[in-house]
Amino acid sequence: MSAKISAVVFDMDGVIFDTERLSLECWKLLADREGLEGIEEVCKRCIGRTTPESIVILREAYGEGLDVAGLRAELSALMHKTIAERGMPIKTGVREILDFLKESGVPTALASSTRYVTVTSQLGDAGFLDYFSVVVGGDMAEHGKPAPDIYLAACEKLGADPAEAIAVEDSYNGIRAAHAAGMKPVMVPDILPPDDEMREKAVHICRDLHEAREVIAKMLAQ
Repeated sequence: MSAKISAVVFDMDGVIFDTERLSLECWKLLADREGLEGIEEVCKRCIGRTTPESIVILREAYGEGLDVAGLRAELSALMHKTIAERGMPIKTGVREILDFLKESGVPTALASSTRYVTVTSQLGDAGFLDYFSVVVGGDMAEHGKPAPDIYLAACEKLGADPAEAIAVEDSYNGIRAAHAAGMKPVMVPDILPPDDEMREKAVHICRDLHEAREVIAKMLAQ
């Protein structure tokens, strides 16, 4: 496998923003009210999934009678209220790694399962949008992660060979998608700890984005 690196592609939720943890916190509040047992495990199964796929998972867990649309609307409102009160939860080391890649002249993209309009809005509000020359949302690909579509689309728009591109991911499905795309997955675990499959598919597992920046710097220098 070529050691040359020509691009870096980031996931968003759980990598750039600590929204996976916030979403779980809000889901627990709603689940307690609705009597939905085991919500934490159900939410973990939704990590890295598109909205339609997450809806299927919720209905499989709690039945077709569950008002998924209503609950998701409440979830969105609760998350927006929390973010308005606390600010957008940003993962440690984000600005540093993005500044490093910009200064190094490395083409950088964002590939998220979240809808494009939400991705660009959140990145813009946080002041990160200009770091990415390409943004791909989950509604821009036929198949969501763990299929490689989103990552392949990002590489194509960047004009980068997937074999020469790093994917920075936190979720199992994200690592699977990047691996299936033929990229070099770097895992920065968030809610889900790495298992044997992740250790096999990821080229590196880092404790945070500061370590990921060091790892990517070494890969660029090879």
